[in-house]
Formats: sequence, structure tokens, C-alpha cells
Amino acid sequence: GSENAAAETLVKAIPMLFVAIGICVAFRGGVVNIGGEGQMIAGAVVGVAAALALGNANAAGWVIITLALLSGFVAGAVYAGIAGVLKAYFNVNEILSTIMLNQIAVQLMNYLLNGVLLDPSEAGSNHIPKTARIVEWAELPRLSFTLSDGVELFGRTRLHWGLLLALILAVLIYVLLWRTTIGYRIRAVGANERAARYAGISDKRQVVLAMLLAGGCAGLAGVVQVLGLQYRLQTDGSASGFTAGAGFNGIVVALFGGLNPLGAIPASVFFGGLLVGAQKMQRDLGIPASMITAINGLIVVFVVSSQIFVTWRSKRRALSATVAVAAPPVAQLETQP
Repeated sequence: GSENAAAETLVKAIPMLFVAIGICVAFRGGVVNIGGEGQMIAGAVVGVAAALALGNANAAGWVIITLALLSGFVAGAVYAGIAGVLKAYFNVNEILSTIMLNQIAVQLMNYLLNGVLLDPSEAGSNHIPKTARIVEWAELPRLSFTLSDGVELFGRTRLHWGLLLALILAVLIYVLLWRTTIGYRIRAVGANERAARYAGISDKRQVVLAMLLAGGCAGLAGVVQVLGLQYRLQTDGSASGFTAGAGFNGIVVALFGGLNPLGAIPASVFFGGLLVGAQKMQRDLGIPASMITAINGLIVVFVVSSQIFVTWRSKRRALSATVAVAAPPVAQLETQP
């Protein structure tokens, strides 16, 4: 309930919200995207490389931030697009391909952080695999609010402008999915691929487009983590060393939010609170933080089960309505000889 705890909850929610927005697009397009971790890493690697190169060229801060974000989006989109093309044109199971691409991204990141992207000050036999620090004027500004009494809220916390970027992206993707013809085509393919194809919609193109958008959102999550929080890319050799599991937690957030980008906003805050609370429980009470992982799994089970129940109930109602229309009225039966 403290100011810092609330800020840390939002900080944890930011990458999950980015990934969840992309998951909403992919799932609405009928594609199960499990590659958020790899797409985050791809966006972070390319985004931080662009930020470092532009920083060395003494470019303006807004130029570095803008181009780094665009680079991260494109990198994540291209990386997810690989799985999209394999799914659309070669019928390769996207669950398997995205999981494999996650591991490829991790190993590629480790290779680059131990090679061309290694911080020059870390050169040596016992170096830590990390990039150089980005220039200060390329960092995302801290986010704070001045209240009516002059008190600055979140002024001394780690909360950054990535939160506003994520909220804006959620609104834009919602408008894209539910207020444009592009979004209608994506949702039509996800709802019924054969019917969409019969209506003249290219199902292959929509699958690839859905994955491109999903990967771009996850790529933004990666580069925002660097520009707004870590200021350099470093890892312990695993995917979670950088992503902290946001790529997989984003799937749970999207499902909990009803696969709606706007619904993912409160869902991401809820799970951000769970993660922050898990760390505090382990420190203060000795309760293992892994219990939150079990809670995440239970939430997925109940969310999916509720969808199955809703579908079953809708079919029962439709069947009852059909029977009621087909059956002759009671008065007619009584007048028949």
C-alpha cells in the first residue's frame, strides 16, 4: 500500500502489459503465441544496439528513444513473423516453433553479449556478459504526478514513461481490433478460418500479420525494459535473467483480461501486485515466492474452464431455442383431432 510498493507494482506490470497486448492480437487471430520471451529478447538486443550506436554519435535524446523503440518493435515483429510464416504457409505448429525460437533468442543474446555487444570495460577472462550503459539522455524519463497540494507522487520511485507507452498501445490495439477492417479480418480468421476464407479474406496473410503485431508489442517490452529500467542489457545466461518471466506471464495476463487489450490493463496491475507481494512474503514471512507461480497456473485453469462453460451454455441455449421453434404450440396440439 505504500507509494514505492504501488510504483513497483506498476513497474512489474509494464512488460507484462506490452506482451499481453500482443498475445491478445495473436490469439484473436487464431495463433497461439508462446514466444513472448524470445520476442522480448530480440527487441531488446536490436533496440539497445541502436541506442548505443546513436548515443556514440551524440544524437538527441528523443531521436535515440524513438529509433530504439522502432528498432525493438521491428525486431520483435520479424522474429515472431518467422513463426507466423511457418504456420501460415507450411502448417508448422506455432507452439513448437515459438518455444524453439525462444531458445534460439537466448543463445543468440548470450553470444552477442559475450562478443560484439560486450561492454569494453568488462573485457577479460571473468567478464560479466552485458552491454555498455546507454547514454543518460537516452533513458526514458521518470513518471511522477504533482498533486494539488504540491506533493510529488512517485517522484522517488523507479516508475517510468514506459507505463504511458503501454497504455497508449493498449488503446491503439483495441481500436485496431474492433474499429478497423484490418482488425475485423484478424478476428474473423481467428473465429472461423474456413468462413473467413469463403468470404474472401486471406487467412494466411492475417495469421502472419497477427504474429507480426504480437511480436512487435513484445519487442517493445524488451527495449522499454532497457531504456526505462536497466539502462543496459545483461543476463545470467537464461531467458528469465532478462525478462523475469514477463513473456510467459503476459499470456496469463491476456487470458485473465479476456483477450482484450483494455482488459489486460487491470490484469497486468493485478499480476504486478502478485509478483511484488510474492517477494515481500518471502522476505518477511518465509513463504516461497514460487507459490505465485502455482496461483498463475490455477488462474489459467479457471479462465480456460470458464470459457469452456460459457461455450457449452451458449450451445445449450441455442439448442433449446431451436427445439422451441420447431415444436408446435400447445394450443395447436389441443385442437388437433
